[in-house]
Amino acid sequence: QVQLVESGGGLVQPGGSLRLSCEASGSMFTIYAMVWYRQAPGKQRELVATITNGGSTNYADSVKGRFTISRDNAKNTVFLQMNSLKPEDTAVYYCNKMPLGSWGQGTQVTVSS
Repeated sequence: QVQLVESGGGLVQPGGSLRLSCEASGSMFTIYAMVWYRQAPGKQRELVATITNGGSTNYADSVKGRFTISRDNAKNTVFLQMNSLKPEDTAVYYCNKMPLGSWGQGTQVTVSS
């Protein structure tokens, strides 16, 4: 069972940046693709970014060119660098493995002036 702890969220002005981290427990981290999802108020959870165990990445069209997913297998951690943030990026951000497992508590990102 992989347990996940997200951190790094906060309040940022439009155009600003944040770096989210997700630390995973367990020794099997390196075999999994990892993903970041987000859920805005009143909306369904949506896939934002994916990174395979080999380091290949994929992004939702809404964040392409602004967000970067990366992983540090030695630290069992996956990151989401978010630049040029927009108010519509406001959401709770969650990481998970693929196939999806249990969800962590998420980290709130609020983009507002």
